[in-house]
This record gives sequence, C-alpha cells and structure tokens, in this order.
Amino acid sequence: MAVETRVSAYETAQRRFDAAADVIDLSDDTRRSLREVKRELTVHFPVRMDDGSVHVFTGWRVQHNISRGPAKGGIRYHPDVDLELVKALAMLMTWKCAAVGIPYGGSKGAVRVDPTKLSLTELEHLTRRYATEIALLIGPEKDIPAPDMGTSPQVMAWIMDTISMHAGHSVTASVTGKPVDVGGSEGRVDAPGRGATYLTLEALKYLHFEDQTPTVAIQGYGKVGRSAARLLSEAGLTIVAIGDSKGAVHNPKGLDLDALEEHRQVRGGVAGFKKADAIGNDQLLELPVTVLVPAAIENQINEQNASRIQARLITEGANAAISPGADPILHERGIFVVPDIIANAGGVIVSYFEWVQDLQAFFWEEEEINTKLHHVITRAFYEILHTSVNKHIDMRLAAYALAVQRVANATTVRGIYP
Repeated sequence: MAVETRVSAYETAQRRFDAAADVIDLSDDTRRSLREVKRELTVHFPVRMDDGSVHVFTGWRVQHNISRGPAKGGIRYHPDVDLELVKALAMLMTWKCAAVGIPYGGSKGAVRVDPTKLSLTELEHLTRRYATEIALLIGPEKDIPAPDMGTSPQVMAWIMDTISMHAGHSVTASVTGKPVDVGGSEGRVDAPGRGATYLTLEALKYLHFEDQTPTVAIQGYGKVGRSAARLLSEAGLTIVAIGDSKGAVHNPKGLDLDALEEHRQVRGGVAGFKKADAIGNDQLLELPVTVLVPAAIENQINEQNASRIQARLITEGANAAISPGADPILHERGIFVVPDIIANAGGVIVSYFEWVQDLQAFFWEEEEINTKLHHVITRAFYEILHTSVNKHIDMRLAAYALAVQRVANATTVRGIYP
C-alpha cells in the first residue's frame, strides 16, 4: 500500500503538469521532455556503525530540469522514501523555482534511513559518505542541496565540508541552509514562515479582509508553524488555534503565544495548554476562521472534509496539504487558496540569496534579506493572481501554468543538443 502511495506522488506531479500544459497549449515535443526527470542517481553505500558493524544504505539524487539554471532541492532522511517520491519532489522544485522567478531548476535527494535511530557520529559518517557518492552531480554551478525532512543545518555543514575536502578549498556555495558560521544566511530559519506570512497578508488585502481583525488557525507547529504564528500575530492577526502531532488547542479570544511556547518546551507539544480548550486536529481544520494554515503533513484537506472547511483563505504551508480532489471543491465554494508551490517558497528564495552571497563573498543583513524576500514572493503572488483572473482558473493551476511556461520557454530557446 505504501508503495502505491509513493508512486501516486509522481503520478500526481505529472497530472498537475499535464493540466498546466493544457492551459498553455504546450507542444507535444516539449511536453514529453518536461514530463520526465533529466537524470536519476541511485547509490548504495556502506557506513560503519558505532558497534563496529557495517550497514549498507540506499540513497538518491534526482534532477528534473536544469534549463533555467543549476538544480536546487533538499535532501531528505526518512525510512519510507523511495525513488518515485524523490522524482515527484524534484519536479515540484522545478515548478516552485520557476513560479517565484529564481534562476534554478529542480532536484531532490534522499537516503532511506531513520535519522533518529543514529548516533551523531553515525549520522555524520552516513552524510559524508552519501555526499561523496553524489558528488559527481552536486556543486555550486550544478546542483545545490539544502535541508529537508530529517536533515538540518549541521548536516548541510558536513556536506559542504566533504565537498570542500575533495576540492581542496572551501566551497561554501555548494549547499544552502548552512549555519551562519560557515556561510549560511541571516533570515534562513524564519524564511518559510515569513514567506507564508507575507502572502497571507497580501491575500487578505486582495480579498478586502484587512479592515477586520482576521482570525487564524495553524495546523502543524514545527519551524514553519511557529514562525508563521509569531509573525502573523505581530502583523495584528489573532491566532485562535494551533495543533501539532499530539493534539490541538483553541481559544476564540486568541492564544497567548509566549505562554504556549513555554508550555510546548516543557511538555513537548501544545496539548494540555491550560489557557485554551483541547480539540482534535480535524476540528481545527473546520473552525470558522478567516485564515487556515495547514503546515503539517500532506492530504489534511481532502475530498472528505473540503465541504466543511469554513476558512475564507487557506495558505498551504505544507507540501500537498490539500489533496488534488479537494482543490475543485474549495474553488467552487469560493475559498481562496495560496498554494504550496509559492506559500512555502520562502525557504528556497532565501536559499537563493544564500547561494548568491556565498558566490560573491559578501553578506547582507537580515533586514535587507527580509525586504528582498518580500519583493520576490509578493511579485510572484501578483503574477500568479493575474494569470488566475485572466484565465479563470484557480491559483494552483495558475502557478503551475506560469511555471511550466517559463521552463518551456527556456527549454525551447536552448534547443536540443547536439
């Protein structure tokens, strides 16, 4: 069953591409080219564990398209990952970079492993060996990895150091999402939540909701959810519900985020917070709020519950939080969706800034980075909104159509070698 789900991820990615290709009347030749990944590398590599035994791990690096620039995409450590999922995520990265107008193609990497079961030493050994195995594909001008599920700035630092050891000099631009001490960028940690916040505020403005005090429910309280909650609250919105994997809490008058964070650090989750009522995550999704931010896992809003969603605006903080079957239901009900392809693009935009800073060895202050992020992501929002209105299609299809057109233009003008 799990394999079928992962295959569906790639099939879903191709179906979304097909729908966008239909909107822009893409030629059959270009469609065939963009529908498949450019290259896929599978590696099997040994790692010596702390007990002296040797375990062989399987990993991948997939590049979907590099017509618009070097490939860009995270590295995921997860026990259930496989090649089909990595291909889907690589394709999504191509469209995400194109949708926000940064000069990258799309890629993705992964190792099938549960990182929580490794010691720090084992994690470092695995990372360095994996980086060595995929080194023929990655580099500042070729393919730039970043953190994803199960990886971290420390993992990126190990990869950067490994590539640097091979080169004989520091190659800081070989990865992004690194610690600031080794060429990382200010503002990178908050970037996904900050980007989602900027787009939520722009959407509220477009929908003429800025005159009221919008209420917000956030499902998922990891880095993206916590950052978005804090930034939306600072912008004057009222956060009334927050959920994580252990439960959800609701206070219609607004949550005390400082007290909730103290509770979370002690208890390990939001459940049991005394200044709010306990609810289920399914209830959180259906609250009568202005803004809903699903920032947890995929398919949380689906064909079964889409008709019960009461939010006026959904900012899709997590990849594929809305299932393909739910999209038309939400659209028909007049619920405005800021799709994942741009809603969580703040991370890759600031990763692009990090790469540029590393290449020029000149770094910007966080205020300048946040200003540049605001410019890039809001420009993308209005370009997609313009396409949506003009073509009478929803925001997701508009984003894909715009992205596919940009990649198709680059692919066509470059031609076929030789």
